[in-house]
Formats: sequence, C-alpha cells, structure tokens
Amino acid sequence: MDGGNDIWSGPRLVETGEWAGWRTWQGMDPFEDQSGPFYFKEDAEGRVTAAFRAEKKHMNGGGFMHGGCMMTFADYSLFAIGWKALADSRAVTVSLNGEFIGPARPGDLITSTGEVIKAGGSLLFVRGLISTGSGPMLNFSGVVKKIRAR
Repeated sequence: MDGGNDIWSGPRLVETGEWAGWRTWQGMDPFEDQSGPFYFKEDAEGRVTAAFRAEKKHMNGGGFMHGGCMMTFADYSLFAIGWKALADSRAVTVSLNGEFIGPARPGDLITSTGEVIKAGGSLLFVRGLISTGSGPMLNFSGVVKKIRAR
C-alpha cells in the first residue's frame, strides 16, 4: 500500500451488506480496489482480522488462488494489522516475505490475523497468517516504513 493517497484520513466503516461493521480503504488505492475489495475489523481486545471473499478473478489457471493475490492481501494486511500504530502517518512497505501453505477456491472467505512485533519511530514490524475456513494459506511477515508527506 502506498502512502501517496489520503488513506490516513482513516478507513471508512461499511454500514450495509456482508461487510457491515468492517472497515475499508476502498476507493483510496486503485490497485487494492482492482485486487480486492479488502476489509478489516478490530475486536474488543484490539486484535485485527482482515478479510475478503475469493472470486474467480483471484484464481490462477489451475483454479486455485493466485500467489500474487495472496501476497497482495498480505501487503494489505500489514497496514490493517498496524493501522493504529500508523494512524496519522503515511507509509510504504519496505519488506514483505511469505511462505505458501495451502490453497483457496472461489467463494472461500479469506482472512488474515497477526500482530505488530515492534513499532519503532519510523519502522513497523508485522507478522501474520492468511487462512480459509479449511486451513492456513500463507504465513507472512513484513516491515512498513512511515514516510514524510511531500
């Protein structure tokens, strides 16, 4: 996710439909809009879950979720998991690592959970796991760097 748009004015709360009660940056990042839509919510204990519904556009030629889609969602998840630590900041991904574990198919609910390992002055270290209801799909970790507005 790029800090070039005004995404840090805050994610909007979805009020209707399947994603009512979730937050999204939809309409603020053209690549994510094309790739997603992606959503996230925070529970009472402060744990963040990000999610989206797998569609045909997310699949590879074999009929399973494309690895690039999983990594795009992992990148989104870095920012969702760290959204409170990144409040009022612009930021960019400087590192993203992932290990592919399992598949997803059209119609599956894809979720990610994780944690901020360390939030320093300009760097945020995050790790997480992307899953479907049937099991883990991708283990990921990444580093996000806060940047100054131009």
